[in-house]
Amino acid sequence: MSELTKKTDEDVIEKPLPPNWILQHPTYQHLMNLDVGDSAQVHAAFLVYLDLSEVRQWKEVSGVGCSELRLVLLEGREKEGEPTQTVLPLPVHRGLSHRSVRSVLARGSPMLLCVVASDSSLVYQRMCDGLLTPDPPVGIQDQGRRQHRKRRQQH
Repeated sequence: MSELTKKTDEDVIEKPLPPNWILQHPTYQHLMNLDVGDSAQVHAAFLVYLDLSEVRQWKEVSGVGCSELRLVLLEGREKEGEPTQTVLPLPVHRGLSHRSVRSVLARGSPMLLCVVASDSSLVYQRMCDGLLTPDPPVGIQDQGRRQHRKRRQQH
């Protein structure tokens, strides 16, 4: 390396992000341009977008407007080649009606509801049309009905 191209850690100075960097982010601006009229829901959608695309490494995450419900929805793939999922980001203070859940489910893709708390923590809940049997907890094995009978007899 020549002296001209040699850089040290001291030469690279990281500039702090401006306090309003979210407002300048291209995805945030795109979500605002969907014109849903609820800046809290747009902010929640942006936080979920960051979580899905940056933390969870989802593919092809994009925002779409749902004019009927005046909501921003996110669509993306959990892994390459998997079907598209719809994510409904919702601030914790905003209510959700049965009609709005049915409307999002009618889009045909699997749906995740993501509730965004005031401290920016996120809680995901898979939604489906009808009843869905949950997966068993990790590390728990089915003991079978015999084990349950034996326990009852002992008590």
